[in-house]
Amino acid sequence: ATFATLDTGEKIKAPKPLKKRLKRLKKAQRNLSRKQKESNRREKARKRVAKIHAKIKDTRTDFLHKLSPRIVRENQPIVLEDLNTSGMVKNRKLSRAISDLGWRSFRDMLSAKSDKYGRNFRIISRWKPTSQRCSCCGNIGGKKALNIREWECLFCGTFHDRDVNDAVNIKVAGGHSETTKSPKNGFI
Repeated sequence: ATFATLDTGEKIKAPKPLKKRLKRLKKAQRNLSRKQKESNRREKARKRVAKIHAKIKDTRTDFLHKLSPRIVRENQPIVLEDLNTSGMVKNRKLSRAISDLGWRSFRDMLSAKSDKYGRNFRIISRWKPTSQRCSCCGNIGGKKALNIREWECLFCGTFHDRDVNDAVNIKVAGGHSETTKSPKNGFI
């Protein structure tokens, strides 16, 4: 899965710390639930569960702290879409994966670090049709299901990767008029 997509076409992979340690966590929690209350073994089992949770949190935080300054240093300006993560978490099939990503923490880190380095940081509305609009000609092709990852513009015939097209449109919606592709350095 992709954590973020830049307008240059770079896709940043998500570390998925919870998914990697889920089996171990479930086993430790099951072990804890079977211990007698107020026993020494229960306390040891509780500490084991807490240690796994701490590792998950530390892995996620480390990834975000390494990624956010890199993005702030390499990109000017930084534009994010205001995602409804609380609404996404209500979907039973997506909730664990979305919670595992830590998008809100990432947004807060980007905001703080862009202030620190004097970068322009913007958040655009989630209601802009960024995934439906062609980044080359601006034509809106209508709603697309989430399983459609690549599509072709019916107006200009350009073939798009959904995430990259979305990233370019988010940048444009953030106040930048660059929409034409350049094979050399991403987008002009």
